[in-house]
Amino acid sequence: MDISNLRAVLTCCLLSAACILSAQDKVKFTGYLQPQFQYGEQYSTLKVGTENHEKDKSFNRIGIRRGRFNLIYTETYGSLAVQIDATERGVLLKNAILTMKDIWWKTSYLSAGVFEPPFGKEVDYSSAKRESPESSLLFQTLFPEERDLGALIRLRPAESSPLHFLFLDAAVVAGNGAKMETDSRKDVILHLYYSRQAGSLFLIEGGLSYYNGGVYQGTSKVFRMDKSTNGFVMDDAAVNLGRFAKREYKGIDVQVYMLNDAWKRQIRAELIAGTQPGSIGSSVSHNASTLPTHDTYLRPFLGGYAIFVQRIAATPFSAVAKYEWYDPNTAVAGDELGLKGTTATDVRRNTLGMGMLWEPGEHFRLQSYFEFNRNEQSANLAGYETDRKDNVLTVRLQYRF
Repeated sequence: MDISNLRAVLTCCLLSAACILSAQDKVKFTGYLQPQFQYGEQYSTLKVGTENHEKDKSFNRIGIRRGRFNLIYTETYGSLAVQIDATERGVLLKNAILTMKDIWWKTSYLSAGVFEPPFGKEVDYSSAKRESPESSLLFQTLFPEERDLGALIRLRPAESSPLHFLFLDAAVVAGNGAKMETDSRKDVILHLYYSRQAGSLFLIEGGLSYYNGGVYQGTSKVFRMDKSTNGFVMDDAAVNLGRFAKREYKGIDVQVYMLNDAWKRQIRAELIAGTQPGSIGSSVSHNASTLPTHDTYLRPFLGGYAIFVQRIAATPFSAVAKYEWYDPNTAVAGDELGLKGTTATDVRRNTLGMGMLWEPGEHFRLQSYFEFNRNEQSANLAGYETDRKDNVLTVRLQYRF
């Protein structure tokens, strides 16, 4: 039996067991399915189907974006949660979390396993609730798969405390996404969070996040930006091989929710800056079961997003507008791109997304969303002399149970 058949059998067994166990009070079985259609201009990157093989034409794809199934077992002192993602691309483990509850204050807990990193708001915001089809490019770059392996503790004062509105999440993670750990170094994540209702109409939340970690340097060559020349300068020394490049993020997030039933609305925003290790061709965080073997490029980055969601009166319709940007290298701009070692990896990208949601009941959602993607332009970077054609339309149906 090959590995794909084995995965299918295991998935069927898990789903069957979940259906049987869900009748018990301690076990809960939930999930959601997201079939979707996407249309993209010629240089677009879609989330379903294969890439565009004809770069002079627009294209479209249909597929299952997510097929999530969660099995949660809860008892007095803790819980166990396992989530898989089953689509035409295969079956993947998404979450596997063991949680021990605080039995004194009943407000804190300790978790270990594969989970969403506690950095900011969007990385921990369920894709079943997300009003845009995907998280921002910024988060897709910094936290690929939006998962990591490690341990997390949440501290929150007791309900009787005047500081009950504060949370502190602290995590120690492998820093390698959901892949097997490949080195002995651990990364640290902190998120100090505030949540408090203001009167009867508003809920205000926000937080400060910090990530401190490192990425294995696979060669002796490390490239850093030189502010005096606005270009990369190479440090080639034998001692660089096997050291860890600095990976550091600082973030701030804020959310405002209007609780009026007839005109519910919300505004969420985040801003993140820091230093990101990558390669000449990518600024995506390392996410593989092997150590990096490429030269290391250190880039100062800045990015963020703001999203506005407005329920239309008492109807099941909501309007969505989102602006996001990611500048992978704040030390260069415009016609400096393409010179002194910089490449398309250093190009800033901005996206304005606009969409509608139709939610006729608790379980169904129909989502239509169009992304106007814009990129930084440079006369010295081939393919980026003008704005690339890469706008995307997504139409998604979701059922959640």
